[in-house]
Amino acid sequence: MKQRLQKGSLLFIVTLFMAALSGCGKPYLSALDPAGEVARKQYDLMMWSVWIMVFVMVVVFAVFLAVLIRFRRKKGDESIPKQVAGNHKLEILWTIIPIVLLILIAIPTISQVFSLGDTKAMDKKKDAKQGALIVKVRASLYWWEFEYPGYGVVTSQELVVPTNQKVYFQVKASDVKHSFWIPSVGGKMDANTDNINKFWLEIDDKKAEDAGNVFYGKCAELCGPSHALMDFRVKAVPQDEFKAWISNMKNAKETKPASALAQEGQDVFKKSCISCHAVTPNDTRPEQARTAPNLATFGEREKVAGILDCDEANLKNWIKDPGKYKPGTKMPAFGDKLSDRQIDALAAYLMQLKAGE
Repeated sequence: MKQRLQKGSLLFIVTLFMAALSGCGKPYLSALDPAGEVARKQYDLMMWSVWIMVFVMVVVFAVFLAVLIRFRRKKGDESIPKQVAGNHKLEILWTIIPIVLLILIAIPTISQVFSLGDTKAMDKKKDAKQGALIVKVRASLYWWEFEYPGYGVVTSQELVVPTNQKVYFQVKASDVKHSFWIPSVGGKMDANTDNINKFWLEIDDKKAEDAGNVFYGKCAELCGPSHALMDFRVKAVPQDEFKAWISNMKNAKETKPASALAQEGQDVFKKSCISCHAVTPNDTRPEQARTAPNLATFGEREKVAGILDCDEANLKNWIKDPGKYKPGTKMPAFGDKLSDRQIDALAAYLMQLKAGE
């Protein structure tokens, strides 16, 4: 008896602990606070289904309690309640009710699937000229690339989009299967190696302002040991600000070193890093040659590799041993290939890289 009580107490504690953990998380990674049209429609569909299920539960429990109370066995009463097996009216009724409930869920769901999956605008040249914004998303182990084909701009790790405007995405992967997900903005989209998936998102300017114009994205498909660290940042800005950003990126030139140390770093970069990385957003190399993140705006970013605070100390640690922070990353460790002086110089050079400079 004592062992049973101990097992029961342990089970209760574990259940309580799991319930508490299920409520933990970051507010900017919540799908329950929709920040755009797509997320809002998906949230409404989810809540519509939840309310239908709650209604069914209430009715079932009400009937159960009514039957339990009305037909409970009384002392001295050996009578058997009327049996309803084979009652055609009841059988028809409890067959029709689930069908009706499924129809109530299916109609709005199917309608939204076609609405949210409408990407015809990105396939029409005349629409593209009129301003349909297309972003090519490419997922790799364990980083993200964002290409704006209409502007000849390539960047990585930080996605910049305008608010109150549909942004059309073409999503693919370069190595294994990934999944592109901005929880507050819309549902997940698989990134496959053998085909391109298309969808669109839109971010409300008021929601973006409330969030400090920053949202965060994740990989939602288990892709390797650093799957949970495959993060990216989304900057949602007003349309005029986005146009200015695009203009800066289109006209960006390779940053000139601002110090003798940075000049040394540029030399190191050209000898050790240039075969994989680019330092200008107008990267014309084919996708197959872009095997590492574009670093054109590295000095403006808030994170190193999407996970570490962007400062020289973290950058140097990352250069020395990236596998320590992202197990399985394809970037080699340079701790035993470069001297401390060379790593200091390389960090100084990378930290000054900015768009339009």
